[in-house]
Amino acid sequence: MHFFRNIYFGFRAYWRAIQFIKKHKLYWYILIPAVLMLGIYKLGEKIQFHEVVIQTKSMNDIVWSMLRMLFEISIALLLMKFAKYLVVILLSPLLSFLSQKCEKILTGNIYSFNVNQLVRDVKRGLQIAIRNIMWEYFFFLIIYLLALTGWDEPQKAPIFYLTFIIGFFYYGFSFIDYVNERLRLNVDESILFVRKHRGLAISIGSIYSILILVPVDLGVLFTAKAFENGFFNGLGTYLFHLFLWICASCAPILAIVASTLAMNDIVNLKNNIYSQK
Repeated sequence: MHFFRNIYFGFRAYWRAIQFIKKHKLYWYILIPAVLMLGIYKLGEKIQFHEVVIQTKSMNDIVWSMLRMLFEISIALLLMKFAKYLVVILLSPLLSFLSQKCEKILTGNIYSFNVNQLVRDVKRGLQIAIRNIMWEYFFFLIIYLLALTGWDEPQKAPIFYLTFIIGFFYYGFSFIDYVNERLRLNVDESILFVRKHRGLAISIGSIYSILILVPVDLGVLFTAKAFENGFFNGLGTYLFHLFLWICASCAPILAIVASTLAMNDIVNLKNNIYSQK
């Protein structure tokens, strides 16, 4: 029952987060991931169409020019196809700030800025991220190998859907840890806390994953290719991808607000002895 209760807290928190963002006029923060996502995409586009002049004076020149071209194309694809993921990484300071702002509105808690603490937070964030990636990949590999033994197409095996739940858990873990850090839980203590409240992590991570992984194509929004098959079909395609862009931009903001609201329900952040009133 504790597990399902925490799942309920997480899902309910998203609905409350929408109302909370609207009431306290926090919706302007959504513009930051939206613009950042666009900036990363446009940078990748610029690199992709950058003309590389291949020197043909010697075989060595040709090899180095080809390697440079391959490197630039790889960077372009990374920026254009995975802009959503890079945005979340780059938004870490904003998410930390927004979580603190939500807590201040809820409880009146204030946390003083400290450079040393900021450095520790960055190191902690990297440690948590690397740990989560490694564990998620480990479980993915185990499940994939199990599915491979019984199904010709492992992705269609029922057991393979567990990989999505595991991904939800680790995404949710990342957002909950912003609050755990302010509670001065070390990494091991945060891990134990999230395991105890895994239902909350899964519910927070699930909505976030659905929103951030929508197949938005930013190229449709800033080129005329959507209208090649007619104006009305193109308009529908344009509006659809605009909606997906908004969803992806909202995802990290909604998730951090929802996780803060849910954590306040569970641990009552007003009692945090490390805050300033």
